[in-house]
Amino acid sequence: MLVGFADYSYQAQALAAELNLPYAQVEVHRFPDGESKVTLPDSLPARLVICRSFDRPNNKLVELLLAVRTARELGASHLTLVAPYLCYMRQDIAFNPGEAVSQGIIGEFLASLLDAAITVDPHLHRIERIAQAVPLQQSVAVSAAPLIADFLTQQDNPVLLGPDRESLQWVSTIATLCGFEHCVCSKERLGDRQVRIQLPDFDFRGRNVVLIDDVVSSGETLASATRSCLAAGAERVDAMVTHALFSAGAEKRILQSGIMKIWSTDSITHASNSISLAPLLAHSLRNN
Repeated sequence: MLVGFADYSYQAQALAAELNLPYAQVEVHRFPDGESKVTLPDSLPARLVICRSFDRPNNKLVELLLAVRTARELGASHLTLVAPYLCYMRQDIAFNPGEAVSQGIIGEFLASLLDAAITVDPHLHRIERIAQAVPLQQSVAVSAAPLIADFLTQQDNPVLLGPDRESLQWVSTIATLCGFEHCVCSKERLGDRQVRIQLPDFDFRGRNVVLIDDVVSSGETLASATRSCLAAGAERVDAMVTHALFSAGAEKRILQSGIMKIWSTDSITHASNSISLAPLLAHSLRNN
C-alpha cells in the first residue's frame, strides 16, 4: 500500500497509480496549540510506502515520526519513505562554532525510523551519496535530469545557465542529455536575500537562456541572474527548477526581474509544476 498526505496527495496518488498500488491518505488534524493528531488506516500490509515531500518540514517531521511508529504498531514491518524533496540537506558543516549540522542529524533521525528512503536530487556537495547522510542500506537519490532534458528539448535551442558553481553538476548533465550549450555564473552571497552574480565569458546577445537550479527559495539568485542576462543582451530568460520552495515573495521577485516562464518538477506542489516525477520514482521503487 502507498499512503500519502493531503498536502501532497495528487503526486502520491499518481505514484500509486504508476505502481498499481492501493492508495490511502493519512489524516492529520492540527490542534490550536500546534500539536498534530495523525490517523492511519487501521489495517496495513507488511510493506508500506509513505509519500510526502518535506518542504516546510518541521511539522512534517513530527507527523512522520507519529505515522511511522503507528504503522509499526499496525503491522507494517518494512517502511519506505518517498520524499521527492528532502529537507535539511543544505547545512552539511558547521559554518560557525556551535551550529547544528542538520544534514547528519535529520539523516540519522530518518534512518532510525525507516527501512528505505528515496529522494530526488538532494542538495549534496560535501558528500557523494545520500546514504552518507541517511545511513540506510536502501538510501537512494534519483536524478530528475533526464526528465528535465526531455522537457527542454521542446525549447528553441537555448543556452543553459547555472546561477552559481554549485549548479554545475545539474547544468552539465542536462546539457549533455539534450545537446545544448551551457555555462555557469559566479555568485557571492551577501546574506539570506542578497547575492551578487557575475556572468561567465559568453555572448548572450540574442540568445534564449534557461536558468537551471536545484532549489529556489528566496528567488534572489534567479532574479539577479535574469537581470544580468537581459543586461547582456539575452532575448529572453526562462528558468527550470527541480525543487520550487518559493518562500513568501519569491515568485513575484523573480517575475519582476524580467523572466518569462518558470518551470519545475512536482517535487513540491506549485503552480510552476511542469514535470511529473511519478514515472521516475516508480522505476526506482521497482528496482530498489
